[in-house]
Amino acid sequence: GIEVRQSHGGSGKQARSVIEGLEADVVSLAIGLDVDEIAKAGLLPSDWRTRQPGGVSPWTSTIVLLVRKGNPKRIKDWSDLARSDVVPLVASPKTSGAARLAYLAAWASAAAAHPGNDAAVRAFMAGWLKRVPTFDAGARGATTTFVRRNIGDVLLTWENEAWQAAAESKGATEVVVPSMSILAEPPVAVVESIAKQHGTLELATAYLAFLASPTAQELAAKHRYRPRDAAVLAKHAAQFPPLKLATVDEAFGGWAKAQADHFADGGSFDLLVGGN
Repeated sequence: GIEVRQSHGGSGKQARSVIEGLEADVVSLAIGLDVDEIAKAGLLPSDWRTRQPGGVSPWTSTIVLLVRKGNPKRIKDWSDLARSDVVPLVASPKTSGAARLAYLAAWASAAAAHPGNDAAVRAFMAGWLKRVPTFDAGARGATTTFVRRNIGDVLLTWENEAWQAAAESKGATEVVVPSMSILAEPPVAVVESIAKQHGTLELATAYLAFLASPTAQELAAKHRYRPRDAAVLAKHAAQFPPLKLATVDEAFGGWAKAQADHFADGGSFDLLVGGN
């Protein structure tokens, strides 16, 4: 018998939990940078990306907008966040990988609208960030705040999270796909040192290999993750609207630079929301 125990939360927060003693055999996080932090703690090899069967990220995703029924504020794209009558909601980029992606997606859209004008981009970001009423620790917490506590006009979140919330709210919310967003490649990795201690290394490795199989890829599509398998993706193309996707490497110089520039203490997020 196989027993699966799970822990859920913001990607950065989960990575820190593993580093601080949460005995995870496998981690499924929002961004590779968080797995790198676990590797720096010595819990898996620094070359973990080349050791994962079936690839590092078995599916992709992006960030979309979730609005109220009928979209009363007529929110269509990132530029609508600049409106003073719009209350945006997003998790904290300090703890949530989805929030970091949402932040970068908004930044990239503003940079595309104002090429070479960093001041305009920063003004746009500061404008909407200062209207966020609360920053939850993770994407699911932000969804709960938006849907159940009825706070905010638009939620910036994972594509799959938005569609799930729209379905569970039974028509109270609906998904808006912006004209552009950002490519998300959520990684899955075996935490080798812990799996070896538990005697589950072979099982954990087999699980990762399975994620690339047609069966697992179909499950990914069912839950609104974009499959890597081209045939499965084509089969479900109707549920994945095409949109222009910026990449962290091209738009921000990679995750390490993006983290240092925007999310580290004293980075742009702290400065734009009025932090120290």
